[in-house]
Amino acid sequence: MKNQLLLASAFVLISSISMAQKDKKKMIADLDAKKDHYTSIAKSLWENPELGYLEEKSSALLQEELKKEGFTIEAGVAGIPTAFTATYGSGSPVIGVLGEFDALPGMSQEAIPFRKARVVDAPGQACGHHLFGTGSLAAAIAAKDYLKESGKSGTIRFYGTPAEEGGSGKVYMVRAGLFNDVDAIVSWHAGDKNTANPSTNLATISGKFRFTGKSSHAAMAPELGRSALDGVEGMNDLVNMLREHTTEPTRIHYIITKGGDAPNIVPKEAEVYYVVRHSNRIEVKAVWDRVVKAAQGAAIGTETEMTYEIIGGTYERLPNEALETLLHANMTLVGGVDYTPEDIAFAKEIQKTLGTPGPIESAGQVQPMEFTHGKASADTGDVSWNTPTGAVTAATWVPGTPAHSWQAVAAGGTDIGYKGMMVAAKTMALTAIDLIKNPKLLEQVKTEFNDRRGADFKYEALLGDREPALDYRKK
Repeated sequence: MKNQLLLASAFVLISSISMAQKDKKKMIADLDAKKDHYTSIAKSLWENPELGYLEEKSSALLQEELKKEGFTIEAGVAGIPTAFTATYGSGSPVIGVLGEFDALPGMSQEAIPFRKARVVDAPGQACGHHLFGTGSLAAAIAAKDYLKESGKSGTIRFYGTPAEEGGSGKVYMVRAGLFNDVDAIVSWHAGDKNTANPSTNLATISGKFRFTGKSSHAAMAPELGRSALDGVEGMNDLVNMLREHTTEPTRIHYIITKGGDAPNIVPKEAEVYYVVRHSNRIEVKAVWDRVVKAAQGAAIGTETEMTYEIIGGTYERLPNEALETLLHANMTLVGGVDYTPEDIAFAKEIQKTLGTPGPIESAGQVQPMEFTHGKASADTGDVSWNTPTGAVTAATWVPGTPAHSWQAVAAGGTDIGYKGMMVAAKTMALTAIDLIKNPKLLEQVKTEFNDRRGADFKYEALLGDREPALDYRKK
């Protein structure tokens, strides 16, 4: 099926791209003219990073910009105060654009090529979501401008999606039916290279296990105590033994989020936060069930009580080669990130701190399209099983920079990050217009989606029917 899809995509693309060159050149020029404006928005999000479900200022800023551009805003969707949709136009097709904006804890960093926090222990945009949200906003507005000027039928909808980092914000939005009428989704992510690949990643379930025991004096009356921390450590020992008996590519991570108050007091309460990943959501559920059994066994063995709460759960990504082929063609038209001498000097200093730096010139290149299997997880997976979804990465970071690093925060606060953001914005905007102008291409995207998903597919969120975990980042 792969070769047939690629050949069909190429055929449609030849006519699609050739007939749209004038419109595309105008759209690229218009976005270039607005780069400083979009840079100021992204910089504001970078300077004021907010954690998942707490992104009040970030969400409000993006909503305000979209409202100014004539979008109709629906705020607080899916029971999440910082989630929103912004819609422009009417009729078919409905093209969605995803935008994220949450930051990561403890990743504050100045926009300089050595480690220095802007605010000690404060959040930072270590996954580039300030660029993600702003670049997607720019793409949605550019597509809106095309609809307005051309008079064509169609709808552009921007999705303000909070708490991607462990909060599964998009899952609640999918579960609420917010993507049910969408024909296709375009998205992107910050990265260290320019790519548009059909890809998969890892499904995930995360949750907190809370143990309750009895406190007592750890020296004078230890026999009267039942240590909740013993329950946590017993669970961790059992799970670590479980690792030998799981399939590749299972990943299990944990941190102890509460271990007691003082060493001379037998801990009454303790908590551990777990994440399970695998390339198949069914296997994730099976491994999670075994982790729960380990917790139950530890509670029995330590005579403590255990409860657990699923915090998040995301599907693996469903690829769409037809949509990625279109995105790749448009990214190739746009081109990569042009480094100035100042950018090169900054990049060379950053690369001194990296374990495996890449060639700096690769930021200016668009990589060949290939099928990839990612090892990370994202709540875009749930979207991709409900609506045809395509995504690109753009070189917003110095080549060789990993996500969730201070180096990513640093580059994301410089013109390197902002120029990469505009590469993504242009690519998504051009693709949205192609989908609006070419019904045959959209039909092809949908056909592949239905074939890959299967006729018997029924969506069930891995996090069940729980309400959004709005306090998961609160201390």
